[in-house]
Formats: sequence, C-alpha cells, structure tokens
Amino acid sequence: MWSFIKNREPNIHMNRLFEPFLSYRHFRTRAVDRQNTSSTGLYGFDHLKSPKGFQRFVDEAIERLSELIDYISGMPSSVEIIRAMDEISDTVCSVVDSAELCRQTHPARGFVEEANKASMKINVYLHFLNTNHTLYNAVKKAEQDGHLLTEEARRAALHLRIDFEKGGIHLPSGKLDRVNQLNMDAHKLCREYGENIINDPGYVDIFPASRIPRQIQHLLKPIYRLTSGVSKESLGSYEDEQEEGFRIMTEPRTLFSVLQLTPDEQVRKMAYLKGNSVPHANHEVLDKLINSRHELAQIMGCKSYAEFVMQLNMASSPEVVVSFLLEMSNMVKEKADEEFNTIRNLKRDVCGQRCVDLEPWDEAYYTTMMKSSAYSLDSAVVASYFSLPQCIEGLKLLVKSLFGARFDSVPMAPGESWHPDVLKMCIHHPEEGDLGFLYLDLFSRKGKYPGCATFAIKGGRKISETEYQLPVMALVFNFSRSHDSSIVRLNHGELETLFHEFGHALHALLSRTDYQHFAGTRVALDFAETPSNLFEYYARDYRVLKKFARHYSTGEVIPEKLVKSLNGARDMFAATELQRQIFYSLVDQTLFGEQLSVPRDTNSIVAHLKRQHSNEKHVEGTHMHIRFSHFLTYGAGYYSYLYAKCFAATIWKKLCQEDPLSPTTGTLLRTKLLQYGGAKEPADLLTDLVGDGIVRYHNGGIVPDVTSCLEEMKLLDDKNRHIGK
Repeated sequence: MWSFIKNREPNIHMNRLFEPFLSYRHFRTRAVDRQNTSSTGLYGFDHLKSPKGFQRFVDEAIERLSELIDYISGMPSSVEIIRAMDEISDTVCSVVDSAELCRQTHPARGFVEEANKASMKINVYLHFLNTNHTLYNAVKKAEQDGHLLTEEARRAALHLRIDFEKGGIHLPSGKLDRVNQLNMDAHKLCREYGENIINDPGYVDIFPASRIPRQIQHLLKPIYRLTSGVSKESLGSYEDEQEEGFRIMTEPRTLFSVLQLTPDEQVRKMAYLKGNSVPHANHEVLDKLINSRHELAQIMGCKSYAEFVMQLNMASSPEVVVSFLLEMSNMVKEKADEEFNTIRNLKRDVCGQRCVDLEPWDEAYYTTMMKSSAYSLDSAVVASYFSLPQCIEGLKLLVKSLFGARFDSVPMAPGESWHPDVLKMCIHHPEEGDLGFLYLDLFSRKGKYPGCATFAIKGGRKISETEYQLPVMALVFNFSRSHDSSIVRLNHGELETLFHEFGHALHALLSRTDYQHFAGTRVALDFAETPSNLFEYYARDYRVLKKFARHYSTGEVIPEKLVKSLNGARDMFAATELQRQIFYSLVDQTLFGEQLSVPRDTNSIVAHLKRQHSNEKHVEGTHMHIRFSHFLTYGAGYYSYLYAKCFAATIWKKLCQEDPLSPTTGTLLRTKLLQYGGAKEPADLLTDLVGDGIVRYHNGGIVPDVTSCLEEMKLLDDKNRHIGK
C-alpha cells in the first residue's frame, strides 16, 4: 500500500497500494546508517546526488520491479508471493515518496523538475502494475490456498486483492481502459488543483501601513505607492512622496492571522473576500474531478464515489457517515447557537447600533478578543514560553517518558539534506537500538509546501528473520522567523500542530509490521488521525508542559494559571468549531455522494449546507471549496477527523489522563496500538487498548462513541446522553 500523510491546515491524505498514482514511500537507503560520513544523495539515496539522478533512480526501480514480476509469475509459495508483492509496493514507493517530498520542499528548481519527471514516469508504470493479471492471479491464489499462517499475511492478501479490484482489473478490457483513464485524469486534476492554490493565493494591498497591527506585520510584504504632496521649500510646487503599506497574501495561514488580529473591519473584509474567492480556475477543476470520480464509481458498480472509497473503512458506507454527522449536528446546534449570539452581541457592544449582524470576517477577531479578555491572554507572553528549541525538547520528553527511548539529533552525510535548516533526528531505544529516523524541515521559505505535513520516506518492513527496514519520515512545517528576534517562538496552536504531526510520525516510527503495506499510518482512513489527535492532548496538559515550556530569556517554567487560561480560551467556542467540522464533512460527503439527475453546482451545495449546519453567513462570490484541498486528498473521507477526535478523547480519558507520561501508558500505546499500524482491524485495536465502549456498531458500520468528546467540551447534557452511547 502506498500512503502519503498531510495535515492540519490541510491536513493528511492517504491512499492504498494498487490505486493508481496515489501514495508515497521508500526502500533501501543509507539514511539508516548514522555513522555514514561519505557523500550521498537526497534522503540517503546515492542516485539523488544531482537532479538527473532521479532518472536513474526510476530506471533501477523499474528494473527491480520487472525482476519481482518474473519471480511471482513462477507462482512460488503463497508466503513468497505476498512478500514479493510487498517489495513491489516498497520499490514503487521509494520513487514516489522521494519525488513527492522533493517536489514540495526542495529549493532548487532543477531537483523539483526532475522529481516531477520521475513521478510521471513511475505513475505510467503503475498502469502496467495495476492491470497485471499475473500479479492479480497470484494474489488470489495466495489468499485462497490457506497457506498463509499469520493474521497479517492473510490480511495483506485480502487488501492486495481488493486494491487490484478497486483498480478495475476484473472488468472487461473496455471498462478497464476507461477506469485507467479516469484514474489518470483524477491524478492530474488533483495536482492541478494544488498548483492553482500555490500559484494564485490571492492578495490585497492595504494603505497606510498603520491599518495592519504590528504583531503580524512580519507575515506581510511591505509595499509603497507614490502620492503627491506640497513641497515646503517651494510653495506651490509638487513632489512625489512614498506611502508605505502592506500586501496581504491571502493564503490560509496569513489570512487567519489577519482575520484574528486586525481591528480594521474593512481590512478583514477585503482579506476574507479575496481569500475565499481564489483560485478561480479550481471551479472547473473540482467539477471535472467530481464527474471523473462519479463515473469511476459507477463503472465499479457503486452508487457514488463515497460508497466506492469506504469499502475498507470502519464506517463501511456513506449512509453510516451521514447519519453520524447529522446526529452530531443536532447535538451541537443549541450550544453553537448560544455561542454565535454571544459573539454577535460583543460586536454590537463594541461597534454600537450601526452593527446589525455578525459577518464571516468578524468571528475570528471577536472570539480572539473574548478569549483574551476572559483569560487575560497576551499572545506575546504565551509565545515566550514556547521557543522552538524548547518545543523540540518537549518531543524528546514524550519519547523518553512514554517509550524509554531517546530522540536525538544525528549528523547527516554530505548531500543527504535538501536545505541547511533541515535537522535529522533518531529514535533510539537502549535495548532495541535505533527505531527510526525523522527529518525536521521547520521554517517557511519561498516555494515550499505551504502547510504542515508528515511525509513518509520509507516504511518499516521485515526483510528477513534478523533484519528490519527502519522507517524514515519527514515533518514539514512553516514556522515564521520574526524580523525582531533570532529565537522562533510558537503560539499555542502551533505547538498543538507540532505535537499532532509528531503523533503521525510516532505511528510510523514505532510500528513493527511484517509488511510495509501496513506500516505506521497505512491504516483505514477513518482511523489514521487517531494517534495524532491523541498527542495534541499532551500539548495542553500542564503536567507535561511544565517539564519543557520555559521562558526563552528567564528560564521560568510556564505558570499553571497560564496553561489553565489557554485551555479555557481554547474551549470557549468548542461547539462552533465542532459545528464547522461537521459542515466541512457534510460538504465532502455531498460533493462525492450520489449525484442528482439534474446536477447542482458546487456553489449551491456549499451555500445550502452552510445555511443548514452553520451559523456563519454565506457571502455570494465566496467559494471555500475551491481552496479546501482535503476534498481532494480525502475525497469523502474528511469525516475521519471527527472520528479521530472522538476516539482520541476516549483513549485520553480512559488510559492517559490519570498519568499521561507514565511508562505504563506508553507501553500500552506502543504495544496495543502504534506497533500494529494497519495490520489489525482498527476497531479491534481500539477495543483492546481501552476496553468496550469506544466504538458503536451502527447499520452495518462502525462509528465512535461520542460521550468522552462531548463531555470534554461540556456539550453532553441529559437530552443528548443516550445518543452518545
């Protein structure tokens, strides 16, 4: 299986083994050799010492794939068939993953261009793999003959067969050709959608500069315009003067800061309208993608793309998901309405009677004002306790306390890194040795992937009875360096994001599966975000924070009162945020659900659902769905975030809350959850970890128990309590 995880502002996408084009990973690399000091290439691959090395990298991978296909065609034992199939996946992923990470992060255009070529070439070869009946028949033989002795091997055979069939291999040639074309079209459309977001982020120019609050000016580009003025030296003559302003690039991260912290309503409005109306080209791209995915699903005998992609998910069907979402929407509505009225009343108090309603560009500003007022929060004071070096110490603390291992920086060989800022870390256990490697690419720079994401480089797998291929991952962030400080300091939300992504990384680095097909985050999509959501709790617990969060200049430990205020502020509008996530999930389900005989345009769908499941007004001319990349990378799977939120709340309450840094807690997390990756059914892993009650069986599918999540947000009253069970 090939997987690629992204998160948080856009957050994670993952895809399965023989679904064409989708997924990413690595094999055989010297990156696991921490003693190596000789010159190497990117990520430890000798071929990648120069951009042209990608060409040879692909060619050698295809040579090895041909050898493996020849071997499987001889119909060896079932065990060897599955083992060889896993190496095929691993070999393909070695190219796709390295190319994807390079495309998204490398500052040299030559490397990016060659990575693009490598990606396209290996994707062409995937058509051959996905339609290879020799491989398909071998997998069916392995699944049926009863000689696979382990649960993981039998599960691998089942998943491989299903992945082949999801690619249409069992269809007549004409339909198979069409499936291949549709998959190729979808891949191109997804890439085009993402490139449009990067190339057309939108901007607004604001004059004078004083309209922009000082604390976010470092995020913006200074600009100047000429104005005419009267010269004092020569009365009656005119000369040009420069007026300073700022250009707001309305990419999501900057846009949120502007909406949150700018007092000038007109500035907020202009930024909101522009940020939610670009890139225009994605209207057509998204429409084409919806049509391609729907046609694919129908060829495969499904009513919708949502039904097609849920075959191996816990939910099992769109009906189960939509029922769950509507149930949650009803449970949260009353509290969300109360919160909306509170925010609107504050705006009226501040602005007077001339303000009649709360606009979409107002919510972030006034909620931030209320949180700061209620809990006396100063963003600069908060950030002073979260210097980036100390936050990295927090990651080391988790690894040491929970798993008895070290998380230390290790040297890189010449040529291994793609930028001077990149760090390489190793998780090392005193008894087990090195467990895996993690690259950290932390700072924003031009041309880099704009969000926060976890990239797989190499998945763990058992090579022999004595050799295990260690996992290698990369965490990519875009933390900003302030112009007036050499020390990067995070806000609390950024700390949560760091811990969230580290949860993904730990899932991969600590898994010990026989097959890379199931390594780490290669799990059912609606389970994948569970560990990452769980580790967000560690960024909010004072018992954890007091061990690493210290003032960057005085060394003072973060005050417990400040942590309580942060958590109190975070929870103030929990219902509104939950309602927003439900809305996004319903849009996702509707876009890729059953299509009406008379299709509605996507703008109408979004507007209709916003009116039903959100208090936020829909503004004509805004189109959030043309820049919400989760609708592509998840595609009827965005509900997974809500599943994970509920699962993580239950795990935290039942297992971690009493003593979050206990080695006993860490051992349970590792041995009952993280080490299995996708090698066991998610519901079995969850139940084995915390006992009965974490999942509910509903209409042939599985949904989370919502009790712990809603109790935590103080949304569970007697009226709703029976629904949560």
